[in-house]
Amino acid sequence: MPTAIVETAPPRIARPAEPLPPALAVPPGAGAVCDDEGARRIGRGAAEGIFTGGPVLVAHAGLTARRLGLAPPPRSRDLLDVLELCAFVRPATFCAPSPSGLALGLGLEEPRGAEAQAAALRDAAATLLAELADPAYPEREAAFTLAETLDRAGWAWGPRVTAALASSPLRERRHRGSGLDVWSRLAEWEDEAPRGEAGSAPVDSESARIRLDKLLQASGLDETRPTQSDYAAEAAFAFSPRDEEGRPRVLLAEAGTGTGKTLGYLAPASLWAERNQGAAWISTYTRALQRQIDRESHALWPDEAERRRKTVVRKGRENYLCLLNLQDMAQSAHLGNGDLIGVALAARWAMHSRDGDMTGGDFPGWLPGLFAVGAGAQASPANLVDRRGECVHAACPHYRTCFVEKTIRASRRADLVVANHALVMTQAAFDGARRARGQAADAETATLKRVVFDEGHHLFEAADSAFSAAFSGQETAELRRWIRGPEGRGRRGRGLEQRLGELVADTDSARQALSDAIRAAAALPGEGISGRIAPPSGEVNPIGPIEAFFAAALEQLRARTSESRQGPEFGMECALQPAIEPLVETARGAATALAAIEAPLLTLARHLEDILDDEAAELDASARARIEGSLRGLERRARMTLPAWRSMLQALEEAGAEPDPDFVDWLSAEVAFGRIHDVALRRHWIDPTVPLEAAVIMPAHGVLVTSATLSDPMQDDPFDLARLRTGSARLIEPPRTLKVESPFDYAANSRVIVVTDVAKDDPRQTAAAMRELFLAAGGGSLGLFTAIRRLKAVYERLGPDLARHGLPLYAQHVDPLEVGALVDIFRAEEDSCLLGTDAVRDGVDVPGRSLRLLAFDRVPWPRPDLLHKARRERFGGARYDDALARARIAQAFGRLIRRADDKGVFLMLDAAAPTRLFASLPPGCELQRLSLVEAIEQVQAFLQAPEPA
Repeated sequence: MPTAIVETAPPRIARPAEPLPPALAVPPGAGAVCDDEGARRIGRGAAEGIFTGGPVLVAHAGLTARRLGLAPPPRSRDLLDVLELCAFVRPATFCAPSPSGLALGLGLEEPRGAEAQAAALRDAAATLLAELADPAYPEREAAFTLAETLDRAGWAWGPRVTAALASSPLRERRHRGSGLDVWSRLAEWEDEAPRGEAGSAPVDSESARIRLDKLLQASGLDETRPTQSDYAAEAAFAFSPRDEEGRPRVLLAEAGTGTGKTLGYLAPASLWAERNQGAAWISTYTRALQRQIDRESHALWPDEAERRRKTVVRKGRENYLCLLNLQDMAQSAHLGNGDLIGVALAARWAMHSRDGDMTGGDFPGWLPGLFAVGAGAQASPANLVDRRGECVHAACPHYRTCFVEKTIRASRRADLVVANHALVMTQAAFDGARRARGQAADAETATLKRVVFDEGHHLFEAADSAFSAAFSGQETAELRRWIRGPEGRGRRGRGLEQRLGELVADTDSARQALSDAIRAAAALPGEGISGRIAPPSGEVNPIGPIEAFFAAALEQLRARTSESRQGPEFGMECALQPAIEPLVETARGAATALAAIEAPLLTLARHLEDILDDEAAELDASARARIEGSLRGLERRARMTLPAWRSMLQALEEAGAEPDPDFVDWLSAEVAFGRIHDVALRRHWIDPTVPLEAAVIMPAHGVLVTSATLSDPMQDDPFDLARLRTGSARLIEPPRTLKVESPFDYAANSRVIVVTDVAKDDPRQTAAAMRELFLAAGGGSLGLFTAIRRLKAVYERLGPDLARHGLPLYAQHVDPLEVGALVDIFRAEEDSCLLGTDAVRDGVDVPGRSLRLLAFDRVPWPRPDLLHKARRERFGGARYDDALARARIAQAFGRLIRRADDKGVFLMLDAAAPTRLFASLPPGCELQRLSLVEAIEQVQAFLQAPEPA
């Protein structure tokens, strides 16, 4: 990659600013253009002509093209996406990806209607360019350097951005770099002495109440709600010292929406951290709650610099930008093999990002999807994070500026570590395996002594994912790539030879083990496995023993699965036993091939452990970090993954033996676009809280599990199911329980309706019902579906009808945006509507009028797959089904009323919905069963009623 660009031109003369072209807004079913003559509505044909025919301003070119029925557009000098301009001018600053989102992000009024949105686009572009032209714009020299690179690459905004920046004097330089080398300009991390073991000073209830009062005052709130104060006082129990090993202080606390549970547990957590010089871990299920907790920690530490030291958001390595990936992509893009503009904008974000988090942090996730760019060339999280296990740790030239290393080190000295369930579970499982071998736990997660699990109703699902195993085509192909490297691909990849060759160069046995592992890994599937075991032609041609096993697994799946269950939503699945003979025969060969890989990997791991032991006095910090990083990868695969796979295959040879009562083994196939995408042998715990208890709960000193939906009033003891699904049912010292009711007036502010005359299996009737209900609410409506197929069918019918009334409709699995971006738009546009599935239900935090109606297409019963059937038999039969459905309904209802002044209607378009499933709704919620006409009338009267004087 060129490191400098030689300028031979005379002293710079600022170019005059070019006038802005017309702006095009295309909400669903409408279109408007705004130029020097003002804003006006236009038809679809005219909108298509403007979009394809000349310079035009848009917000999200890809989404605009989709609404016009066009293919995603490539980059063009004539297509100026204002979102890209915003990403350049305000890097690492939140903005919802729509005209309304841009306007609100810039402090302008929300534009309502197509004409107002078109006008807002021009205003937004002018505002952003004016910011660049301001002589006080920060780091103008660096911005200009990168803007010139973008301009030369053909960026549509290049001429206008460089002109705006050059409108004020810039230092003249003969040599000006490309501006892409952010890795050389980021601050380096510095090591600090270990904090040592945290103390055991208690946090009493009164101290927690006092700390909460101070937090509320810092947040601008004058009074403490009694329920919130009681919650904080009780939460202090989880921060009291335990009296005996294996007897943690566990509290299950349900706090209704509006209680203020976040500050309620931050009060004792922060006190404990201060008094004991340790880190309290706050674990969430969704990224949205991680961001919320991070924001609310401002009340603890108003000074931003102090807050960044005290509060660290922690995620898995696969969430953070890899600077080595960015450098490699920049080099390729300079040679014409990639999207140089996208890489440059990602580099600008990296320079301003708080922590390099690309998935749920401050990276604009919509940025890579604005234009049609090949998947491998996109400057996207998929290509820029280290999700392939290739990190070389201390051997990386950017190790000292690495975002992951900075975050890990920051978490070791933080007071609050805001993590997620997946990271806590995965790391705890890894540390548990190390402790079982007599090794020390990871330095970071050794601090997992005080843990708050917010969104605790998801602990069971998180444990199920963390402690399960999948022997699949994709997983085995990934292991092959990790060992052998990318094998013929043009992308960056580092196999074991590149990562470990230098470390084992002095030992013959270790070098031989490395060679043996690389050779044995050739038996693992390579790229294109699905085309060999499930080709469209039907001519199966597996290569090697493991692909032969997956081909046999697919044969059994097709024999045992009914045609009606083979579809894009469900794929295929069948019980492992009784296994067909080809599956048993190929399992032996597959297990032998895995053992041949496992043995040399274990030899390599032992050799690296010997180096750490024998050369402890000579190893510098960099070498030690490199060895420890390599060991983590080897241990996960050689001591956890490969033995688990061999154990699953061994079960096939024991057809006559009794199945292990603790596990469910089955075969599955994933289907994408009508073709087999992957085949797997899967093993899950029937009760995943068994390893959860052993790995996370028991080693801790104190655990708080909290949620707005933990209890179930239909159980003999409302917390029975919570104990069962959180790993606390088997504890020697039973957990305490707490239930704090919501302060909201649900009787006055909400309505709960079951519609009795809509056929739930007819998409036309569902679409018509949602149309009339959404119109009655005036927008601000969320439709939740239990199946993607039904969502898409309803969207096709619903979108045009709503558009004719000026209500934009967005949909998960339809619009080219990730869930978080869709929710951001939905939150920003007060009258928009959104369709989604479970991910939307769990990730929505939309206070105010933007969400005033929520409609389920049908009862969210758990899907009756093999795993759920086993759990239903273990955990109570039909009562277990009811409890899960009741919890999902309660969780969805909790999305509707987020503030005391919110009003909302909750609807179920399933006449067969049993009344018992609504028992978990807050007190004051009265269930009504109404016809569609009656429901429409009530929605309109309730939501559109004039406010009292």
